[in-house]
Amino acid sequence: MWITGGRPGGGLSTATVVIMTRRFGDRADFAVEIGVQQSPQLRVVDLWAAGKRLTTADNVAFVPFLARAMRSTAAQLRRRDVEPCPAPGREPGEIFALLHADQTDFRERFWFLEWGEIVDNVSRYAYRDDDNVVLVFAFWRADHPAPEDQGKVFVANLRPDALAAVLEGAADCIDDQQPT
Repeated sequence: MWITGGRPGGGLSTATVVIMTRRFGDRADFAVEIGVQQSPQLRVVDLWAAGKRLTTADNVAFVPFLARAMRSTAAQLRRRDVEPCPAPGREPGEIFALLHADQTDFRERFWFLEWGEIVDNVSRYAYRDDDNVVLVFAFWRADHPAPEDQGKVFVANLRPDALAAVLEGAADCIDDQQPT
């Protein structure tokens, strides 16, 4: 955080707070934005996919857990340990509907970004399609701040290594700013 301001001759009469945010990735595809620290272990973290902010209900993360979860997801992506498309030839919206309606443990194989409360307002699944990872998601809370997004399925086609690099960079940033 930077604090600037003052009056000629010295002394602070007013202050302007400028909050520095570090962004990893591109909001149009997938991005992690590391924001203001709330306490030694809590920090504002916003996630973006397909141009939509996923962290609309809660963006204060317990960063020791989040950094580990990001690294685990990055390792999964680098190993290409993402299930193949469960319904080849179908549109991503149809695949989302099939997975979301499934009440067995089959759909759990496609759960993605299991990172705690910051993403508990959005249903999200991922699958491998050729060399990409396809993230399909929909907001489910009735109080979602963008009512026009209710009932829509969003899709992000992501390169696994690029997504892994975004997650590793964000996790490193979080770890670098943790007290030792």
